[in-house]
Amino acid sequence: MRYKERILFTFLFSFLFFSTYSIAQEKPEFKLGGALRFNYNYSDWKEDSKKKGGDFGFDVFRLNLTGSYKKILFDAEYRFYANSSGGHMLKHGWFGYEFNENHQIQVGLTQVPFGVLPVTSNNFFFNLNYYLGLEDDYDMGVKYLFNKNAWNLALAFFKNSDILDFGDKQSLSPNRYSYDVGGRDKEVNQGNIQINYTCGNRFKQEFGLSGMLGGIYNMDTEKMGLRKAFAVHYSASYKNWDVKAQYTTYAMSPKKGNDENGSPIDRDFVTMGAYGANYNVARKADTYLATIAYTIPVNKGILDNIRIYNDFSMMHKRIDGYKDSYQNVSGILLTTGPVFTYIDYALGKNHSWFSNAWDDSFAQGDPSNKWNARFNINMGYYF
Repeated sequence: MRYKERILFTFLFSFLFFSTYSIAQEKPEFKLGGALRFNYNYSDWKEDSKKKGGDFGFDVFRLNLTGSYKKILFDAEYRFYANSSGGHMLKHGWFGYEFNENHQIQVGLTQVPFGVLPVTSNNFFFNLNYYLGLEDDYDMGVKYLFNKNAWNLALAFFKNSDILDFGDKQSLSPNRYSYDVGGRDKEVNQGNIQINYTCGNRFKQEFGLSGMLGGIYNMDTEKMGLRKAFAVHYSASYKNWDVKAQYTTYAMSPKKGNDENGSPIDRDFVTMGAYGANYNVARKADTYLATIAYTIPVNKGILDNIRIYNDFSMMHKRIDGYKDSYQNVSGILLTTGPVFTYIDYALGKNHSWFSNAWDDSFAQGDPSNKWNARFNINMGYYF
């Protein structure tokens, strides 16, 4: 083969090779993950649980799918619970565009930027803010993220809560992951802003402010009420220690119509729902959260790490006659490769998930006004 022909052949081969490689590189890339979890619990306020020595059963099977194509991003998680816990549901699902390392936009069912992210807690039960729809919440809308140097900014607009039941004045289904306003009310046209400042290398700290303002549409009166919240948070980590603290205040003012005399009805609670059931929540409250954790590296045998923690949260209801709610969880997390085991001793007072007074514990409170305890072990294989 002559010299010019060799050059031409080399050029054509190189062109075809790199074109094929480039095309292959431009194909969408996806990664599949998930988890299978089982749960044991012993609840001291349930007579059958005490007599049987607790219960052990299926918790959740979940699938996670993330992907990218050039600068387009994709992230979704679908969960399968027992029918008594709401059945199957989309936890989150969004696609977005990453303009560069500083700017990103997300559209779809995406996490509401409020408070410490992704969560303040270390335990299996989260904290009180989760049960009030103020933590690990996902709604339908658009979110813009900016980060540069020590500053992070999130701006979001959510048209409505996560899963809609379309129909003429149809109540919101509680078969969902995130707690949302339900019953005859619906969350609409919500705006969120969050600003965080981080500093430090060995001693890392984060200071954050969060604000939320949105509407509550009542299907009976066809009038718009108001929902607002504000939070300030702090988190720090040094060596194996982690601490988080957050103060939150919120108020909800749904339109409930008029009584027989034509005077406006002003209820002191709203209905909220998730995991297949609704309960009532005080429409005005302040919450206080504080957590501490210490991680012990082991790396012997099958055990990798032990994480010891205590998470405390309190809900002070700004309604006369309403009893405050409390939650404290002490526990450890055992990490064994892809297996994570939470061992928690949870205490709750005026708490719907820790009493027989499901409907009103987060509103008026449990009539017994006493502490209840739950010993819980959650084991999950994550892939």
